[in-house]
Amino acid sequence: MFIQTETQDNPDVMKFMPGREVLSSGMVRFLDRETAAGSPLARRLLEVDGVQSVAFDPEAISVTKSSNADWQMLKAPVLGAIMEHYISGDPVIEAASTAEPPVPMDEDSAVAGELRELIDTRIRPAVQPSGGDVEFRGIDAEGNVYVEMSGPAFGFRDRIEAMLKHYVPEVASLRDFVDMAARPGLATSEGQAVRTVLDERINPAVAAHGGYVSLVDVQETTAYIRLEGGCQGCGMADVTLKQGIEVEIKRAVPTISRVLDVTDHAGGTNPYYQPGKGGASAV
Repeated sequence: MFIQTETQDNPDVMKFMPGREVLSSGMVRFLDRETAAGSPLARRLLEVDGVQSVAFDPEAISVTKSSNADWQMLKAPVLGAIMEHYISGDPVIEAASTAEPPVPMDEDSAVAGELRELIDTRIRPAVQPSGGDVEFRGIDAEGNVYVEMSGPAFGFRDRIEAMLKHYVPEVASLRDFVDMAARPGLATSEGQAVRTVLDERINPAVAAHGGYVSLVDVQETTAYIRLEGGCQGCGMADVTLKQGIEVEIKRAVPTISRVLDVTDHAGGTNPYYQPGKGGASAV
Protein backbone atom coordinates (compact mmCIF):
# COMPACT_ATOMS: atom_id res chain seq x y z
CA MET A 1 0.00 0.00 0.00
CA PHE A 2 1.46 3.35 -1.09
CA ILE A 3 0.38 6.40 0.91
CA GLN A 4 1.22 9.83 -0.47
CA THR A 5 1.75 12.79 1.85
CA GLU A 6 1.27 16.49 1.26
CA THR A 7 2.39 19.35 3.50
CA GLN A 8 0.02 22.27 4.11
CA ASP A 9 0.39 26.02 4.70
CA ASN A 10 -0.14 25.28 8.38
CA PRO A 11 3.05 23.38 9.40
CA ASP A 12 1.10 21.44 12.02
CA VAL A 13 -1.12 19.82 9.37
CA MET A 14 -0.22 17.10 6.89
CA LYS A 15 -2.45 15.28 4.39
CA PHE A 16 -2.14 11.53 3.90
CA MET A 17 -3.65 10.11 0.68
CA PRO A 18 -3.98 6.30 0.82
CA GLY A 19 -4.87 5.93 -2.86
CA ARG A 20 -8.32 4.60 -2.05
CA GLU A 21 -11.62 6.04 -0.87
CA VAL A 22 -11.65 7.44 2.65
CA LEU A 23 -15.25 8.74 2.70
CA SER A 24 -17.95 8.31 0.08
CA SER A 25 -18.63 12.06 0.27
CA GLY A 26 -18.32 15.10 2.53
CA MET A 27 -15.90 15.85 5.30
CA VAL A 28 -15.87 14.80 8.93
CA ARG A 29 -13.65 15.95 11.81
CA PHE A 30 -12.57 14.33 15.07
CA LEU A 31 -11.12 16.70 17.65
CA ASP A 32 -10.50 14.15 20.44
CA ARG A 33 -10.85 10.47 21.34
CA GLU A 34 -14.40 10.97 22.62
CA THR A 35 -15.69 12.23 19.28
CA ALA A 36 -13.71 9.50 17.52
CA ALA A 37 -15.59 6.71 19.32
CA GLY A 38 -17.47 5.81 16.12
CA SER A 39 -14.44 5.76 13.82
CA PRO A 40 -11.87 2.95 14.06
CA LEU A 41 -9.47 4.89 11.83
CA ALA A 42 -9.76 8.09 13.87
CA ARG A 43 -9.28 6.11 17.10
CA ARG A 44 -6.08 4.56 15.78
CA LEU A 45 -4.68 7.93 14.70
CA LEU A 46 -5.58 9.74 17.92
CA GLU A 47 -3.80 7.03 19.91
CA VAL A 48 -0.53 8.11 18.26
CA ASP A 49 1.32 10.35 20.69
CA GLY A 50 1.49 13.87 19.21
CA VAL A 51 -1.66 13.67 17.05
CA GLN A 52 -4.10 16.41 18.08
CA SER A 53 -7.00 15.96 15.64
CA VAL A 54 -7.90 14.30 12.36
CA ALA A 55 -10.25 15.02 9.45
CA PHE A 56 -11.42 12.85 6.57
CA ASP A 57 -12.60 13.77 3.09
CA PRO A 58 -13.22 11.44 0.11
CA GLU A 59 -9.56 11.18 -0.87
CA ALA A 60 -7.43 12.23 2.08
CA ILE A 61 -6.80 12.04 5.80
CA SER A 62 -5.70 15.36 7.33
CA VAL A 63 -3.73 15.02 10.56
CA THR A 64 -3.06 17.94 12.88
CA LYS A 65 -0.16 17.47 15.27
CA SER A 66 0.43 19.18 18.58
CA SER A 67 2.72 22.21 18.37
CA ASN A 68 5.59 20.49 20.20
CA ALA A 69 5.55 17.36 18.01
CA ASP A 70 7.95 16.81 15.10
CA TRP A 71 6.76 15.37 11.79
CA GLN A 72 10.09 13.56 11.37
CA MET A 73 9.20 11.49 14.43
CA LEU A 74 5.42 11.46 13.92
CA LYS A 75 5.07 10.64 10.24
CA ALA A 76 6.05 6.97 10.50
CA PRO A 77 3.60 6.00 13.28
CA VAL A 78 0.79 7.88 11.50
CA LEU A 79 1.52 5.98 8.27
CA GLY A 80 1.60 2.76 10.31
CA ALA A 81 -1.79 3.49 11.87
CA ILE A 82 -3.34 4.17 8.46
CA MET A 83 -1.89 0.97 6.96
CA GLU A 84 -3.01 -1.05 9.98
CA HIS A 85 -6.55 0.27 9.55
CA TYR A 86 -6.86 -0.66 5.88
CA ILE A 87 -5.33 -4.08 6.44
CA SER A 88 -7.84 -4.75 9.24
CA GLY A 89 -10.84 -4.24 6.96
CA ASP A 90 -12.59 -2.07 9.56
CA PRO A 91 -14.90 0.68 8.26
CA VAL A 92 -13.68 4.27 8.42
CA ILE A 93 -16.87 5.23 10.27
CA GLU A 94 -19.14 2.67 11.91
CA ALA A 95 -22.81 2.65 10.95
CA ALA A 96 -23.95 3.65 14.44
CA SER A 97 -21.39 6.44 14.75
CA THR A 98 -22.43 9.65 16.50
CA ALA A 99 -19.65 11.61 14.82
CA GLU A 100 -20.33 15.09 13.44
CA PRO A 101 -22.24 14.62 10.18
CA PRO A 102 -20.15 15.20 7.06
CA VAL A 103 -20.62 18.39 5.08
CA PRO A 104 -21.64 17.16 1.61
CA MET A 105 -19.17 18.23 -1.06
CA ASP A 106 -20.84 16.53 -4.04
CA GLU A 107 -19.14 17.97 -7.12
CA ASP A 108 -20.87 15.61 -9.54
CA SER A 109 -24.50 16.67 -9.10
CA ALA A 110 -26.21 18.88 -11.66
CA VAL A 111 -26.64 21.70 -9.14
CA ALA A 112 -22.97 21.58 -8.10
CA GLY A 113 -21.92 21.68 -11.76
CA GLU A 114 -24.19 24.65 -12.41
CA LEU A 115 -22.76 26.52 -9.43
CA ARG A 116 -19.18 25.78 -10.40
CA GLU A 117 -19.76 27.00 -13.94
CA LEU A 118 -21.45 30.16 -12.72
CA ILE A 119 -18.59 30.92 -10.32
CA ASP A 120 -15.85 30.11 -12.84
CA THR A 121 -17.34 31.94 -15.83
CA ARG A 122 -19.05 34.97 -14.27
CA ILE A 123 -18.01 35.55 -10.66
CA ARG A 124 -14.28 34.82 -10.66
CA PRO A 125 -13.61 36.97 -13.77
CA ALA A 126 -15.40 39.84 -12.01
CA VAL A 127 -13.35 39.71 -8.79
CA GLN A 128 -9.93 38.56 -10.03
CA PRO A 129 -8.93 41.89 -11.66
CA SER A 130 -9.04 43.47 -8.19
CA GLY A 131 -6.85 40.72 -6.72
CA GLY A 132 -9.61 38.60 -5.20
CA ASP A 133 -10.76 35.09 -5.93
CA VAL A 134 -13.64 32.72 -5.23
CA GLU A 135 -13.45 28.93 -5.28
CA PHE A 136 -16.48 26.64 -5.13
CA ARG A 137 -16.20 23.94 -2.46
CA GLY A 138 -19.66 22.38 -2.28
CA ILE A 139 -23.35 22.62 -1.46
CA ASP A 140 -25.07 20.83 1.41
CA ALA A 141 -28.50 19.25 1.59
CA GLU A 142 -30.03 22.47 2.90
CA GLY A 143 -28.82 24.55 -0.04
CA ASN A 144 -25.92 26.26 1.74
CA VAL A 145 -23.13 26.91 -0.76
CA TYR A 146 -19.57 26.76 0.58
CA VAL A 147 -16.86 28.84 -1.08
CA GLU A 148 -13.34 29.98 -0.30
CA MET A 149 -12.89 33.71 -0.83
CA SER A 150 -9.70 35.73 -0.74
CA GLY A 151 -8.74 39.39 -0.81
CA PRO A 152 -11.21 41.93 -2.22
CA ALA A 153 -13.67 39.15 -3.10
CA PHE A 154 -15.16 39.59 0.37
CA GLY A 155 -16.37 43.02 -0.67
CA PHE A 156 -18.53 41.35 -3.35
CA ARG A 157 -20.02 38.83 -0.95
CA ASP A 158 -23.62 40.08 -0.99
CA ARG A 159 -23.63 40.42 -4.77
CA ILE A 160 -22.16 36.94 -5.18
CA GLU A 161 -24.83 35.45 -2.95
CA ALA A 162 -27.59 37.33 -4.79
CA MET A 163 -26.30 36.13 -8.17
CA LEU A 164 -26.11 32.50 -7.02
CA LYS A 165 -29.67 32.65 -5.66
CA HIS A 166 -30.94 34.31 -8.84
CA TYR A 167 -29.53 31.75 -11.25
CA VAL A 168 -29.72 28.64 -9.03
CA PRO A 169 -33.02 28.49 -7.06
CA GLU A 170 -31.69 25.66 -4.87
CA VAL A 171 -29.25 28.07 -3.16
CA ALA A 172 -30.32 29.10 0.35
CA SER A 173 -27.22 30.96 1.52
CA LEU A 174 -23.52 31.57 0.89
CA ARG A 175 -21.10 30.33 3.53
CA ASP A 176 -17.35 30.35 4.06
CA PHE A 177 -15.60 27.02 3.74
CA VAL A 178 -13.25 26.67 6.70
CA ASP A 179 -10.61 23.98 7.11
CA MET A 180 -11.40 22.88 10.65
CA ALA A 181 -8.67 20.28 10.59
CA ALA A 182 -6.03 22.95 10.08
CA ARG A 183 -7.59 25.26 12.70
CA PRO A 184 -9.36 23.14 15.33
CA GLY A 185 -10.11 26.25 17.42
CA LEU A 186 -12.83 27.12 14.92
CA ALA A 187 -14.75 23.99 15.90
CA THR A 188 -14.82 24.81 19.62
CA SER A 189 -17.88 26.33 21.28
CA GLU A 190 -16.08 29.70 21.40
CA GLY A 191 -15.18 29.49 17.72
CA GLN A 192 -18.74 28.68 16.73
CA ALA A 193 -20.09 31.50 18.92
CA VAL A 194 -17.69 34.09 17.48
CA ARG A 195 -18.60 33.08 13.92
CA THR A 196 -22.28 33.52 14.80
CA VAL A 197 -21.61 37.04 16.08
CA LEU A 198 -19.73 37.92 12.90
CA ASP A 199 -22.37 36.43 10.60
CA GLU A 200 -25.44 37.79 12.37
CA ARG A 201 -24.36 41.13 13.86
CA ILE A 202 -21.10 42.48 12.49
CA ASN A 203 -20.92 41.53 8.82
CA PRO A 204 -24.40 42.80 7.94
CA ALA A 205 -23.27 46.21 9.26
CA VAL A 206 -19.88 46.40 7.54
CA ALA A 207 -21.25 44.99 4.28
CA ALA A 208 -22.76 48.42 3.57
CA HIS A 209 -19.19 49.70 3.18
CA GLY A 210 -18.07 46.75 1.05
CA GLY A 211 -16.27 45.11 3.96
CA TYR A 212 -16.28 41.72 5.57
CA VAL A 213 -14.78 40.32 8.78
CA SER A 214 -13.71 36.68 8.85
CA LEU A 215 -12.66 34.55 11.79
CA VAL A 216 -9.17 33.11 11.27
CA ASP A 217 -8.80 31.07 14.45
CA VAL A 218 -9.54 30.85 18.16
CA GLN A 219 -6.72 29.88 20.49
CA GLU A 220 -7.49 29.65 24.19
CA THR A 221 -9.10 33.03 25.03
CA THR A 222 -7.95 34.88 21.90
CA ALA A 223 -9.96 35.33 18.70
CA TYR A 224 -8.00 36.07 15.52
CA ILE A 225 -9.94 37.93 12.84
CA ARG A 226 -9.17 39.31 9.39
CA LEU A 227 -10.68 42.42 7.81
CA GLU A 228 -11.46 41.98 4.13
CA GLY A 229 -12.86 43.99 1.24
CA GLY A 230 -13.50 47.62 2.10
CA CYS A 231 -12.19 47.09 5.63
CA GLN A 232 -8.73 46.11 4.39
CA GLY A 233 -6.44 49.11 4.10
CA CYS A 234 -8.93 51.36 5.89
CA GLY A 235 -7.28 53.97 8.10
CA MET A 236 -10.08 53.59 10.64
CA ALA A 237 -9.63 49.83 10.96
CA ASP A 238 -8.12 49.99 14.44
CA VAL A 239 -10.93 52.22 15.68
CA THR A 240 -13.55 49.96 14.11
CA LEU A 241 -11.97 46.94 15.76
CA LYS A 242 -11.64 48.47 19.21
CA GLN A 243 -14.98 50.26 19.39
CA GLY A 244 -17.20 47.87 17.51
CA ILE A 245 -16.05 44.37 16.68
CA GLU A 246 -14.14 43.68 19.88
CA VAL A 247 -17.00 44.92 22.06
CA GLU A 248 -19.58 42.81 20.26
CA ILE A 249 -17.47 39.65 20.41
CA LYS A 250 -16.60 40.01 24.08
CA ARG A 251 -20.19 40.78 25.00
CA ALA A 252 -21.52 37.70 23.23
CA VAL A 253 -18.63 35.37 24.15
CA PRO A 254 -17.37 36.28 27.66
CA THR A 255 -14.61 33.64 27.53
CA ILE A 256 -12.86 35.64 24.80
CA SER A 257 -10.50 38.14 26.41
CA ARG A 258 -8.59 39.39 23.35
CA VAL A 259 -9.35 40.05 19.70
CA LEU A 260 -6.38 40.26 17.34
CA ASP A 261 -6.51 41.61 13.81
CA VAL A 262 -4.15 39.63 11.57
CA THR A 263 -4.61 41.87 8.51
CA ASP A 264 -1.61 43.79 7.22
CA HIS A 265 -3.41 47.02 6.35
CA ALA A 266 -0.29 48.76 5.10
CA GLY A 267 0.76 46.04 2.71
CA GLY A 268 -2.64 44.75 1.72
CA THR A 269 -1.66 41.18 2.56
CA ASN A 270 -3.14 38.77 5.05
CA PRO A 271 -0.43 37.01 7.08
CA TYR A 272 -1.42 34.78 9.95
CA TYR A 273 -0.60 36.29 13.33
CA GLN A 274 3.12 36.13 14.00
CA PRO A 275 4.62 38.09 16.91
CA GLY A 276 7.19 40.63 15.86
CA LYS A 277 5.99 41.04 12.26
CA GLY A 278 3.70 43.94 12.97
CA GLY A 279 0.87 42.44 10.94
CA ALA A 280 -1.47 42.08 13.89
CA SER A 281 -2.83 44.63 16.26
CA ALA A 282 -3.86 43.59 19.74
CA VAL A 283 -6.85 45.19 21.41
